[in-house]
Amino acid sequence: MRELYPEIQPYRTHRLAVDDLHELHIEECGNPDGLPVIFLHGGPGAGVSPYHRRFFDPARYRIVLFDQRGAGKSTPHAELRDNTTWHLVADIERIREHFGIDRWVVFGGSWGSTLALAYAQAHPQRCLGLVLRGIFLGRPGELRWFNELDGGARWIFPERWERYVAHIPEAERDHLTEAYWRRLDSEDPAVRLAAAQAWGYWEGGSTTLIHDPDEAGNFEEPHLAISVARAEAHYFRHDVFLEPDQLLRDVGRIRHIPATIVQGRYDVICPVKSAYDLAQAWPEAEFRVVLAGHSAADPAIVDVLVAATDALADRFA
Repeated sequence: MRELYPEIQPYRTHRLAVDDLHELHIEECGNPDGLPVIFLHGGPGAGVSPYHRRFFDPARYRIVLFDQRGAGKSTPHAELRDNTTWHLVADIERIREHFGIDRWVVFGGSWGSTLALAYAQAHPQRCLGLVLRGIFLGRPGELRWFNELDGGARWIFPERWERYVAHIPEAERDHLTEAYWRRLDSEDPAVRLAAAQAWGYWEGGSTTLIHDPDEAGNFEEPHLAISVARAEAHYFRHDVFLEPDQLLRDVGRIRHIPATIVQGRYDVICPVKSAYDLAQAWPEAEFRVVLAGHSAADPAIVDVLVAATDALADRFA
């Protein structure tokens, strides 16, 4: 099985003001003359991590990574004004133009797959290929599956769900995302942080195939917990700023683009049904369901993702 490429450091970092409020943190890694790829992180609100650079052959790729609005090192931190799917799509185009890149590979997982599809459908002429993992289409059923009482995820991770739901009084549990939002938008920093860490414990510890219900997860650190929970609740309560079934409806705009869709069979956060629906609408795409959970770091997912980026480098580099 393929493994991640060795650790690398950026050869250049940038600060890019995209409007009067938001400034993005951007990294370039690998080969400055290589095949351009844009990495779209999950969340929303999670930001990029050093291991995200490692899905690409650094000798053949010019790897561009950025923290989306309000995430990571972008500023203002956890800012939700002028922060929608379409602001982020415009930011990706702004980055491409800033670097003078004509066309590039687009790589995204989880929320990053949503954003990759939205960007590609808006700008298909700019996409050489797509690599998508842990598909999330932003449909109401997907939003309720993981975060609401009538969803299914609570039946799989009951230990974590108990802590997630216990943070909200019983009278408010008919709409947990809204109840969390009221706390995440509180003027009291302690209230915001407590809600963010409860939200993050539920999601951040539910990503891997091998599950430890006592593990803290990925989103316990306060800075990260706040940006992830606030951004996710903001996007989810607005149906991620998409029209109903928009990403499936408009898949015809991108069916000519080479694509790989990889999905963990036991992904509880983004269940396989969404990836299956996308693959049915996009029969030209390579569709791989593997023995894994949600995490991009699960070995079976790493294997397919690295194979996909290698194949695109063979084709275009």
